[in-house]
Amino acid sequence: MRWATQGVDVDDGALPGLQRLGLVRSVRTPQFDGLTFHEVLCKSALNTVPEAAALPFRYTVNGYRGCSHACRYCFARPTHEYLEFDCGTGFDTQIVVKTNVAEVLRRELRRPSWRRETVALGTNTDPYQRAEGRYALMPGIIGALAESGTPFSILTKGTLLRRDLALISQASQQVSVSLAVSLAIADPQLHRDVEPGTPTPHARLGLISAIRAAGLGCHVMVAPVLPYVTDSAEHLDELLGRIAAAGATGVTVFGLHLRGSTRGWFLSWLARSRPELVGRYRDLYRRSAYLPRDYRDELRQRVAPLIAKYRLSGDHRPVTMAPAVAAPPAPVQPALF
Repeated sequence: MRWATQGVDVDDGALPGLQRLGLVRSVRTPQFDGLTFHEVLCKSALNTVPEAAALPFRYTVNGYRGCSHACRYCFARPTHEYLEFDCGTGFDTQIVVKTNVAEVLRRELRRPSWRRETVALGTNTDPYQRAEGRYALMPGIIGALAESGTPFSILTKGTLLRRDLALISQASQQVSVSLAVSLAIADPQLHRDVEPGTPTPHARLGLISAIRAAGLGCHVMVAPVLPYVTDSAEHLDELLGRIAAAGATGVTVFGLHLRGSTRGWFLSWLARSRPELVGRYRDLYRRSAYLPRDYRDELRQRVAPLIAKYRLSGDHRPVTMAPAVAAPPAPVQPALF
């Protein structure tokens, strides 16, 4: 690997949070302007999901912490505070890379106690964010899971998954594989404001089609729906129509939740971009990080006929996002469909 023109900053003790993770070095490179990669050697790869989370999987693997997708609403933002980074710009630009994650995962999967339960990828931060273009952790992770006979799921916004389609297709011949693409915004301008680091809606629709062309199923997470921004029947109709035309095998739709420090970061963005909505959001989330039942019921009633119209219900179990590790336990808002 060529390191010319790249700055390497050795940790001087100023980042004790990273030191706890086994920091090797921090790297900046012109090819990824604005991002700092903190390379660490992890001691474990498999994470156990707390039973209180009530999710359809017990184990996850996350090769990265922090995410350059920079989604304003990302529920995982509070996890960066454990590393003594802020949950806003720090989460978007300070990316922790577990460079040895595939090696450690192979070792853990060889344990006699491993029961080959489903492992979820993309439950905290996106495994196909920009950093994956540099570090290529996913081929090793996918290979380790498939070779050990462990079924897995992937949830992503990243079109870099195309690179691994042949490998994923091969793995699906050995184990059960579930793929899901996250796409909740149809309007390109709104997308640039809310999810500035992610591939465009058009690019993700192309990813859905590519997954289907590879002979694999593709569920779509239409989440989170933003109250009074992306929850209109018109927006949802257009989005679901395009998702269906791309070949998706099913969708899951649910509304925004604002937990921990994500709430403040999102509301700060809202005050800048949609100040007229700040009061309505404070009313909606006054008592809880989750939307009130009456709002969820209204959204369900709005979405149900559209899902039927585009025949997107299916019987596929969706990949569900796990709660942020650093957040206090809380009931997971059920998916609407």
